Amino acid sequence: MGSLGALVKHPGDFYPLLKLKMASRHAERQIPSEPHWAFCFSMLHKVSRSFALVIQQLDTELKNAVCIFYLVLRALDTVEDDTSVATDIKVPILEEFYRHIYDRDWHFSCGTKNYKVLMDEFHHVSTAFLELEKGYQEAIEDITKRMGAGMAKFICKEVETVGDYDEYCHYVAGLVGLGLSKLFHACGTEDLAPDTLSNSMGLFLQKTNIIRDYLEDINEIPKSRMFWPRQIWGKYVNKLEDLKYEENSVKAVQCLNDMVTNALIHVDDCLKYMSALRDPAIFRFCAIPQVMAIGTLALCYNNIEVFRGVVKMRRGLTAKVIDRTNTMADVYGAFYDFSCMLKAKVDKNDPCAQKTSSRLDSILKTCRDSGVLNERKSYIIPNQTNYTPLLAVLLFILLAITLANRGPNEPN
Repeated sequence: MGSLGALVKHPGDFYPLLKLKMASRHAERQIPSEPHWAFCFSMLHKVSRSFALVIQQLDTELKNAVCIFYLVLRALDTVEDDTSVATDIKVPILEEFYRHIYDRDWHFSCGTKNYKVLMDEFHHVSTAFLELEKGYQEAIEDITKRMGAGMAKFICKEVETVGDYDEYCHYVAGLVGLGLSKLFHACGTEDLAPDTLSNSMGLFLQKTNIIRDYLEDINEIPKSRMFWPRQIWGKYVNKLEDLKYEENSVKAVQCLNDMVTNALIHVDDCLKYMSALRDPAIFRFCAIPQVMAIGTLALCYNNIEVFRGVVKMRRGLTAKVIDRTNTMADVYGAFYDFSCMLKAKVDKNDPCAQKTSSRLDSILKTCRDSGVLNERKSYIIPNQTNYTPLLAVLLFILLAITLANRGPNEPN
């Protein structure tokens, strides 16, 4: 549920973490009994616990469609990501994947761990897909076809320009935004959002992941995966992998800040998209990942640790985001707080400082103009009141339970 050290440092995380743990256990008990649906929802919990938790709030029909949509695209992504699969084998699979989802007998062994299980047992996903309403099937097929073609294109093409970068992110994530908008519209609860806004919802999440995952992607075996555009990193180093070397730390951070600044251009579109949603469950489903993304960018900005290891939000803060993201006022408040945090880290000597500040000022103005900032609960401004003795007692009890459950041979 989070380390005791982190809870002592951030005692306000305790209650949100406890709620998240209880919600997660409840979600795991909601897995259907039919074998193919049981596989799909169990696999969802294994490949994305946070997504599996948020999806549970949707009504059954939409929840099933979104679950299958996610697993189909996760399988497609597994094929793309497996650098051990030869290009002449991979490309045809990507291009034809939209046909395979109709075939209960199709599978292709690739990936590792849970992703390999997903690919080996893909017939469960196909069986569930074939039980969806026709409108959902058509939306999933359309996006899968377009995404597979785009992935195949970039297997044989480097990300050279910012235009290439936007195009790649459109294929692997912007289309997810378009597909979800179609599913929301198909279930009758939402108007069909403009493609530009749906696309930005996906691009903002994807660019955040690409920034955060630099080291993992560049160290991929047997072949590096490189998604940062040469048009950006070429201003700072000769090779993309040079950013991870200590002697290039200054240039690496400048390049990182350039990448974060590029991602911020999508925020206004994301806020417009979310403000138009009517269904509370769909709103939370869309809003929580967006808040997580702006929080992650705030942590990554100007942070050399992106090139040394993993930079991510602590579990307690993640639990707070999930607990507190319920209305558009919460979203404006979160984006305002994390943008303030990011702006405080801008170095005036950074080559992109002026552009970064300008984009942050635009976000902050949008949040202020909403008129609801006074309704927010801050994520980053410390609570000045003393924490109650009850919380200290709870932490002590948690510590005692943890120690009591240790085996006699376990080290302290």
